[in-house]
Amino acid sequence: MLESAFAGISKAQVGFKPSLNPKEVGRITSIAAGIATVSGLPCVGFEEVLRFPGDIYGIALNVDADEIGVVLLGSYWKLHAGDQVERCGHVVSVPVGDELIGRIIDPTGRPLDGNGPLLANSHLPVERPAAHIMDRAPVTVPLQTGIKVIDALIPVGRGQRELILGDRQTGKTAIAIDTILNQRDKNVLCIYCAIGQRASGVAKVIAALREQDALTYTVVVVTEGNDPPGLAYIAPYAATSIAEHFMAQGRDVLVVYDDLTHHARAYRELSLLLRRPPGREAFPGDIFYIHSRLLERATHLRPELGGGSLTALPIIETEAQDISAYIPTNLISITDGQIYLSPTLFELGVLPAVDVGKSVSRVGGKAQRAAYRLVAGDLKLAYAQFEELETFSRFGARLDDTTRKLIEHGRRIRACLKQQELDPLSMSVQIAVLLALTSGCFDEIPLEKMGEAEQAVREGAAAMPGEISARLMGTEKLHDADRALIIQIAQASLTRFQPNTSPVNAL
Repeated sequence: MLESAFAGISKAQVGFKPSLNPKEVGRITSIAAGIATVSGLPCVGFEEVLRFPGDIYGIALNVDADEIGVVLLGSYWKLHAGDQVERCGHVVSVPVGDELIGRIIDPTGRPLDGNGPLLANSHLPVERPAAHIMDRAPVTVPLQTGIKVIDALIPVGRGQRELILGDRQTGKTAIAIDTILNQRDKNVLCIYCAIGQRASGVAKVIAALREQDALTYTVVVVTEGNDPPGLAYIAPYAATSIAEHFMAQGRDVLVVYDDLTHHARAYRELSLLLRRPPGREAFPGDIFYIHSRLLERATHLRPELGGGSLTALPIIETEAQDISAYIPTNLISITDGQIYLSPTLFELGVLPAVDVGKSVSRVGGKAQRAAYRLVAGDLKLAYAQFEELETFSRFGARLDDTTRKLIEHGRRIRACLKQQELDPLSMSVQIAVLLALTSGCFDEIPLEKMGEAEQAVREGAAAMPGEISARLMGTEKLHDADRALIIQIAQASLTRFQPNTSPVNAL
């Protein structure tokens, strides 16, 4: 046995041929907040990953002749000038697959939920080219948000990019979360990307998703405010790569970027530290490009490519209601419409505080079902007329009966479009409520009882026969018989709210 063992060792020694594997090693020349300058790596490519001591990684963002500007993706406090840097030979990537559903991760794929390691079989680069024009299909299928004012007046389609913008604390994230909650049992996967948010705000969102059992079809990508700016920069791209993996399988995906204001500021910080020339408001010249190449990846693929879709809901924060600022106007020009939230409406208690006059969907009625489009067709015009007449009536002008009726009807439209947070409605219930509204069923209801009256119509609509609900959810138009039945159900639900007009006997 010994002789045979030694013979095998001798044979292995004869066949062994040592190989030389060249390795490029550089040194840190300077270190700053989230930025490192590296020398000694002449063959590094743009956006290549570099490894620093302590398993800290970075992305080569500035590739100059003598040195490299690297964006760090981890805690950089332990790094010093002179430390060794190695090439990894690949660009930054993120794990993708069904294993991510229900998990909370950072942009590099590191789990943050304490549920063990993430075992993903495949990875995708965070930066990928958008789908070609010839590979895209028209946006025709609605993405129901469950919010009446949006689904009726500013509809969103699967594959669309709809911007949500407004001042701080006006309910932007609430609209996005309600949209995610409304995707239950609709075969839509959701990805919520928190960019530079406070840890308490992210925890509140995750708690709401967990309580509503929405994590079963949601992936949460998180960067907090105290994370390095490099993580905030790659976060939306990583979330989009995760979504594209599911879209390539023919599935419908919704991505929420909350919010791109922090993303733009993080990129501005990195660019200034890398000594790139500043432009307007100190943003670099390619600030438009970093958002356009992100949002262009949202699309609806042709049936030959699986027919999947990627719907983007980017959120942006305005200052003092200035929607003509630099970053908001950039994103308005990139997206297919915007939902503007007014702090004035928020203070008046009109929730969600959607300003219908400044909001628009460039897909419009093409992203609505035929029955819904028939019900909500004239609603936006009636609401806009009411707002103009209400402004005019504040000057104390005398109003004729027709104008007074229009104003009273408009006030009931506004009251009916109010909706509580975390309370999305199905399409059939929305059609019933809006049909009752446009048919004048609410006109005799006192304004102070509109909330209870609408709830009664909701309960009556929930008890509709299943075949009617199925037709409302389908592609068929609203039949006259179904319309009459829905109005009859609404009138029966509102009987107890009608004012008592019977004469009172004098004592």
